[in-house]
Amino acid sequence: MKKTHIVLLVLIAVAIVVLISYTGDLSSYETVGSAKQKPGKFLNLIVKMDTSVKVQYDPVKDPNYLKFGVQDSLGGKISVVFHNTMPTDMEKSERLVLKGRVQGDVFECSSIVLKCPSKYKDNPNATANQPVTITE
Repeated sequence: MKKTHIVLLVLIAVAIVVLISYTGDLSSYETVGSAKQKPGKFLNLIVKMDTSVKVQYDPVKDPNYLKFGVQDSLGGKISVVFHNTMPTDMEKSERLVLKGRVQGDVFECSSIVLKCPSKYKDNPNATANQPVTITE
């Protein structure tokens, strides 16, 4: 075999190893119920804040401790602990994407991504004044 063939085979093998290593990081979104069944595993949750649970955050006492309740679309609820500052306008967010692990009866969150309300919500009157073009 030529040296170029050997180098190409090594590069292909390295590329395959890199792709396989990244597939472990590609995780799907879990529900609260399925997350509770996988304690200690790194998960992504899509939830909304549970307004019946009081947010525990005191930036003077401990600015790196935030505890709040969340609920998924199926009604599953869990308490979340986040060891960082509270994101701005978190209460106004439509959805939260939480990344972390279930430890006991709480979700230990490592990062929070806020999903803002869409300005493109379905509006039945939005297309009322638009011209209609029919093509055949």
